[in-house]
Amino acid sequence: MIITRRAFTTMLSLTGLAALAGLSPLRLISEAMAQSVADVAKPVSLPDMALGPKDAAVTITEFASMTCPHCAAFNEQVFPKIKSEYIDTGKIRYVFREFPLDIKAAAGSMLSRCIAKDDAPKYFAVTDMLFRQQNDWVVKNTTETLTRIGKQAGLTQQQVEACLKDQALLDKIAADQKYASDVLKVDSTPTFFINGEKIKGEASFEEFAKKINPLLKS
Repeated sequence: MIITRRAFTTMLSLTGLAALAGLSPLRLISEAMAQSVADVAKPVSLPDMALGPKDAAVTITEFASMTCPHCAAFNEQVFPKIKSEYIDTGKIRYVFREFPLDIKAAAGSMLSRCIAKDDAPKYFAVTDMLFRQQNDWVVKNTTETLTRIGKQAGLTQQQVEACLKDQALLDKIAADQKYASDVLKVDSTPTFFINGEKIKGEASFEEFAKKINPLLKS
């Protein structure tokens, strides 16, 4: 399913979005293409949201869906350790990319982008809040809860509504997801690339450390 303005209009009029839950927002094309570190590093439609130095020896790129419980668990349990050990110390660069698995996830990603604009630390903070409140806005009335979160972050109700109806932003998220699917063969969340090496699924901090530390020494 391609996300369209009509789909979002329908979403905004539904209570809890039950009718749209579980629908993939994009057609996933299975044609295999070569991937490389350069392929992973390339921003497509939206500017990367990243923490850490651009010239870091190690770059981790995460593809996540805002409604994915495994992504939320990783965000709460593993990412803070990676941030403390490697990002805050300037050892690695960490890039977060949206890969919405349903329309609710796309709405959450759009809200994060609208609140943060080009401020990467703010984007990560809002994304963290959405993951931590996932049960509230995914299971309950999505638009009402996202509006509340948007207001807490300084947006007006009109700005939240405009954000969730922003077809240009939606198209960019969709284009980036299509690139990740077609070129990088991302088909589930979370998926990580550590200097181009793919790791699928929720991994422990120890597993990340085993991959990162040798790259820092080399």
